[in-house]
Amino acid sequence: MLFFGDGSGRVFRRNDTGTIFNGSTRPPFYSFHAEFALLRDRLLSAALLISAALLLIWLDHQYPLFQTRGLWLVPLLFGFTFGTTLDVTRLLIASGRAVDRRSVALTTLMVAFSAYIPVVWTLTGEVYPADCPIGRKGWVVIAAVAAIFIILGREMLRYDASKRGAALERTLGGAFVSCYVGIPMAALVLIRDLGDSGWGLAALITMIAATKSADAGAYFSGKAIGRHKLIPHLSPGKTWEGAIGGVATSIGVSYLCFFKLIPAMAESSTAGPIWGPVVFGTICAFAGMVGDLAESLVKRETGVKDSGRTLPGLGGVWDVTDSLIAAVVPAWVALAAGIAGM
Repeated sequence: MLFFGDGSGRVFRRNDTGTIFNGSTRPPFYSFHAEFALLRDRLLSAALLISAALLLIWLDHQYPLFQTRGLWLVPLLFGFTFGTTLDVTRLLIASGRAVDRRSVALTTLMVAFSAYIPVVWTLTGEVYPADCPIGRKGWVVIAAVAAIFIILGREMLRYDASKRGAALERTLGGAFVSCYVGIPMAALVLIRDLGDSGWGLAALITMIAATKSADAGAYFSGKAIGRHKLIPHLSPGKTWEGAIGGVATSIGVSYLCFFKLIPAMAESSTAGPIWGPVVFGTICAFAGMVGDLAESLVKRETGVKDSGRTLPGLGGVWDVTDSLIAAVVPAWVALAAGIAGM
């Protein structure tokens, strides 16, 4: 590599092929090396995360704790909920907004784990009453409303008239995070609770696989053939070609899960309609894209590229859960409606 100047104070470099770069430009191999290192870290982090999730899922299927479904998944739910909450609140604080991170973390976890309340009956050897007017899902609504008033109560106790507006800002931010993160995380538990033990677990795997495979399909399709920008003012890297690739990948994965995974894991099941995977894969893919773009909106507002550095190559926990947060409730509705049989 030869260095030379042009008399204006600028320094240029000439590489072995004769290509000239100015002092602020890196040769192409630098960019390639950086992208390769990022992809390597991304794949390694994804492999470790998937391995840990599969281990907990296998344990939950084969060796349920206290003969109760879903208890092995508690660490996964806690990690997703707590990590996402920290990432979201960090970005809100970075943008100059007032947020009480401790209170928000507690209320968000309360909403997420409220879906486990019916499990208490199972752990005590009782059967959850079928005629309970709250049902098994109503606890999530109660917890979400309670979270808002807990945050309000906290602000009442600490109110300072000299800092006008701060209490309202903390309340709005806390209520948003508690519901935005907590309710979808609770919906993961609700999907696990569908059907018999094996069916519910297979349905949960299907939802996660369909949503995250759409992320991967969109990423690689966009890298390979992406030309037309999807929404450049919000996320310049996303393309229509990548979106189509993500939908196609999600539909393919849904077919495999609907007609191979679910029948293999369920104790008894009836097959869903042949078109079910097309609808389910499309729902998960498009909802996942909305979740990804929602995170991009917050990042744009705060001027941050990644939500955190917890997972090398992937960013923060929110960079993993963003698509799941948007996709889980529509997916739960579709599964409960029988799109994959039952």
